[in-house]
Amino acid sequence: MNHAQLTALGRALRLLGEHGDGLTGDTSDTKLHEVRGDVKRALELLDGTVAGAAPTTRCPEHPQGAVDETAPDLCLLCETRRRQARRSEYGGGPARPRGEQQGAVMSRYGTREDRPQPQQRWIPEMWTGQVWQLCGTPRHDRREADLYLAAQRRRPDAAMAYRLVHEFTDYEVVRVWGTPVKVDVEPMGGI
Repeated sequence: MNHAQLTALGRALRLLGEHGDGLTGDTSDTKLHEVRGDVKRALELLDGTVAGAAPTTRCPEHPQGAVDETAPDLCLLCETRRRQARRSEYGGGPARPRGEQQGAVMSRYGTREDRPQPQQRWIPEMWTGQVWQLCGTPRHDRREADLYLAAQRRRPDAAMAYRLVHEFTDYEVVRVWGTPVKVDVEPMGGI
């Protein structure tokens, strides 16, 4: 929507609001026809500014996607992703077809079905004295991220605090080690 369309639509809607304030039980038919014409003009302006179809879900990533009534955002695609992540977190892994056997030859990185979804990551962060900062590569396995942070805490130049952040559709701080204290950048408080 460009500025001219936005301005014209706002003006038409304000005019409709004024008509609504002026309506009473004894409003004449000519006034009602005038209101009807203004409503039609406002709808035409609105039709000209709307680019696509109305969204079927409340999901910003898939507004026109398939609908799942049980999902909080009504998005079947995101809800399927969330279910697969929960299943793999509890050791169930993604569902396999009946005839398929578990991989006879395991690769170093596992089979595709065993890997967590790419939308799920475990992010190790350290406290710099001012902000939380990424301190290693985001991991796709929580155990591996815990081991990495344990090794970081044993280093002689360890930070005062570390935390592990679980990234999926939103962020959740899973665990914090140490106490993050705000530190002045200037020595002696900038005196």
